[in-house]
Amino acid sequence: MKLLFANRNYSSWSLRPWLVLKHFDIPFEEELLTFHEPNYKDVFAVKSPTGKVPVLVDGELVIPETVAIIEYLAELFPEKGIWPQDRTLRAKARAASAEMHGGFIGLRNSAPMNLRASFPGRVPVDDVADDLKRLEALWGGMLEQSGGPYLCGAFSAVDAMFAPVATRIRTYVLPVSDVSAGYVEAIYALPAFQEWLAEAIKEPWIVERDEIDFIQAQSAQGKIQ
Repeated sequence: MKLLFANRNYSSWSLRPWLVLKHFDIPFEEELLTFHEPNYKDVFAVKSPTGKVPVLVDGELVIPETVAIIEYLAELFPEKGIWPQDRTLRAKARAASAEMHGGFIGLRNSAPMNLRASFPGRVPVDDVADDLKRLEALWGGMLEQSGGPYLCGAFSAVDAMFAPVATRIRTYVLPVSDVSAGYVEAIYALPAFQEWLAEAIKEPWIVERDEIDFIQAQSAQGKIQ
């Protein structure tokens, strides 16, 4: 089994299935495809059916989408508890994951994942206020029900889905409650996340289009919707 993924510093979608594989001790090989090469799209197109990452390769099976990868792993290794065993918690975890997959556009557009950086105050709070409000309600409700430290108690797939959001809160020092701040700390304390972070910090590549200066300049020119 092999996971193809992109720059650890920037690729939020790559981080998600990697955390699941690593945290749940599922043996896999890694193949890093980097965004910084001028012809990266051509390289990705050869490796991935969609031209995007992450991609899980298991024998002849090629799975090119994060949620599909996580679901495949959960079915392949039911004993691992990748989703919560409790049906109610599992339903809530899947609903939250689906919301993450399709929503939080303000955070995605205004606060790109950048694990090496620290940019307090660089993201206007008004641009992400609605998403932060929703996060407070979602995380707060799940943590209250489960008792934490993760959204369903023990770390599960839903935490992998929200891990890149936690990094955005840390990188841009976004205003959140003590409960949400505690959850961010729990994500950062996860050994699998620490391993990814350590490698991200060592990466030498800078991808200009994923840096906040470039994104804000494009937005000011009306090129980002």
